[in-house]
This record gives sequence, structure tokens and C-alpha cells, in this order.
Amino acid sequence: MQISFLIHNAYGIGGTIRTTYNLANTLAEQHDVEVVSVFRHRDEPVFTPSSRVRVRHLVDIRKDSPGYDGDDPEFGRPASVFPRHEGRHEQYSALTDRRIAEHLASVDADVVVGTRPGLNVHLARETRRGPLRVGQEHLTLDTHSTALRRELRSVYPRLDALTTTTEADAHAYRDRMRLPGVRIEAMPNPVPAPGISPADGSAKWVVAAGRLAPVKRYDLLIKAFDKVRAERPDWRLRIYGGGKQKDKLRRLIDQLGLYNHVFLMGPANPIEPEWAKGSVAAVTSTFESFGMTIVEAMRCGLPVVSTDCPHGPGEIIDNGVDGRLVEVGNVEAISGGLLELINNDPLREQMAARALVDSERFDPARIAERYETLFGSLTARGGSGGLLHRARGSLLGGAFAVRDAGRTVFKSPRKGRTA
Repeated sequence: MQISFLIHNAYGIGGTIRTTYNLANTLAEQHDVEVVSVFRHRDEPVFTPSSRVRVRHLVDIRKDSPGYDGDDPEFGRPASVFPRHEGRHEQYSALTDRRIAEHLASVDADVVVGTRPGLNVHLARETRRGPLRVGQEHLTLDTHSTALRRELRSVYPRLDALTTTTEADAHAYRDRMRLPGVRIEAMPNPVPAPGISPADGSAKWVVAAGRLAPVKRYDLLIKAFDKVRAERPDWRLRIYGGGKQKDKLRRLIDQLGLYNHVFLMGPANPIEPEWAKGSVAAVTSTFESFGMTIVEAMRCGLPVVSTDCPHGPGEIIDNGVDGRLVEVGNVEAISGGLLELINNDPLREQMAARALVDSERFDPARIAERYETLFGSLTARGGSGGLLHRARGSLLGGAFAVRDAGRTVFKSPRKGRTA
């Protein structure tokens, strides 16, 4: 089976990029896989793709490259296909509209996967007849404006399937978007085994990682750690990541006199060795579309104290078993959850062991198998572009008479079954 991913920028850093490579690398063990990046801004990807995965780009924005596209007149004109209300719209142009359309009109694949709403719109409107069209939602329905949701509702019925990262978001799409003929499935982000020894639980470090952005509420974590420091001054906190809030957080650390206890470490890639240096992980977000850092920490043997925010943490952490869920925005609850594990070595060790086991369900092999099952079931039903929206036939007696799309049923090498 040939699978083609369409992504905003495969050469950058971000959760969607990392997730796409994790999935593509695993699917490539059994299938022909490519990652098509709309933009290329550096010579090599930050995340290393498998040698089996082909990576190519549509628009070159490297100014020192002989293929630089920034001087193309179309590059300066706004996009008309990429949705105006999508967060990345300003980066898209008439040139990207044309290059994406040309790619989708000629794509040689059995399945084409879009990785953000704007690209899913292109996918739905412009993919040639034949390939399965699968859109991915890496944020949530609630994060999109009313105007964007209206446009998605109008074009998404042309998709065969839409995947979300949580069951909660899948329910929201099924309940509120009315997408006839579109299969909506929750598919968690794949996170590979770290390839290093898990944390042994002896280090007196709490670790957090992610963008230094308001939604992560690291200010609350720092304030909560001030209370931890008062009771357990032998413990320290490391926060990994970069972002605009760095100076603000540094001032808070200095204001609370925590400069010997809380450390802003900057970005780290790979992050796994840094998780393994700690004994407890912390997440204090007001919102997480999934919570990839939670799974990463668990796969390194750390129990996670996380706010029970929408949508991901509650679907990842088994509260009191492999981690602790605490109230969103509550400094006392955050410090209490941390101290519970810091002060109870047997409980911390027990949760750490369960975190290692429970997080195996996010292994890329398991998530790839779920995608294979989805692709197989869509092929079996003759899907290509949404059965109800793109059916070829007539409405007779309240039912569609659907003409066979002529697709070849494939056998999944991983499970040895025919879909």
C-alpha cells in the first residue's frame, strides 16, 4: 500500500511533525510511505526520518537554495484555497495553492493523509479520484473559530475519514459537525520507546517540557514548586522548552527566590534523556489537545502529575495508578500532587512501574496497526471521498445506489489479513 502524508513543514520542530514521522517510520516497515512538506526552510529535517520514508517539499523558502521560491510573484499573493480563518493562513499563498493542487491532482498513493485543517481542505477539494482521503485533527474542534468550523463542515464530507487524538474530540466531531459518510476515529499520537534505560526514581528532580507559552501555565508550576521547596528543599525542578514567556518566568523565579531550585533549561532534542534524569513529571496546562509530553515521560518511567484539562490527560493517565490528575489552575492542588509522590517513595516507584507498562499502548506499532485497520475497512466499503457526499449513482427509495469505485482490496502485511 502506498501512503502519502501532507504536512505544513516537515523540516521544523513540533508535535505534529514528530507524530507524523513516528507514524510514517513505522508504517514504512510494511508499506511505501512518503512525507510531502509544503515548505522547506532548512536543508535537513530536525527529526530523522526512516531511510524507508521519502521526504520531499513543494515550496522552497531557503534563500540560499538554487530552488528558492520566495521571488515567485505568486508567493506574494494570498492563498484562496487554504482557509482564511486557519491559523497558518498568512504563510500560505497563491503559489502554495497551485503547488498543493498540482501535487494532489497527480499523487501516486492509495491513501493521502492531511495533517492540519487547512491541508485537509485542500485534500478534500483537490485530491484526484481514487486515493482514500484521510484528514487528521491534531488540535481540537473547540480550538477552531466559528468561521473555520463552518468551512470545514462544508468540505469535510468529501473526506473518507477524520482522525482525532482523543475520544472526547471524536465525540465532539460526531455530535456537532454532521459529516455524513465520514468515518471519525480517535487515534492517539504514537510515541516510540525511548531506547534508553528508564528513570530509576532516585533523582530528586521534577521535570517539565513544552513550549513556554501561556497555555502551559508554567507560572503556576513555579508557584506550586515554591510550596514544594518549603517542605522538601532537597528537590529541584527543570523546565525544558523555549518561548516568549521565558523572561516573564525568569522574573517570577527570581521574585520567589527559587533560582537555586527552578531551572529554565531551554529546548532539548532528544528530550528522552532529560526525562530519565528525573523522578516525577509535571504538566500544568489549561488545555492539551493530546498531551504528548505526558506519554513521553511515562515511556521513560516517570509518573506524571497533570492538571485534568481538556482533552488528553484524562485519557492518558489512570488517576492514582500511573499518575495523578489535579484541578486545573489550582496551585495548592498542583503542589499537593507533587508532594504526594515526592514524600512517598513506594507510591512513586509503584506508579513509575505502571507508567512504563500502561504507556506501551501508545507504541507506534500499535497505532500504525490501528491506522491499517482503518484504511482496510475504508477500502472494503469502497470509500473514496465520502460515500454519501461523492457517491456515483442515484437516490432510489431513500438509499444511494453506489457504483463500485474499482479499488483493489489490499492485504495488510502486518496482520496477514485481507480487508
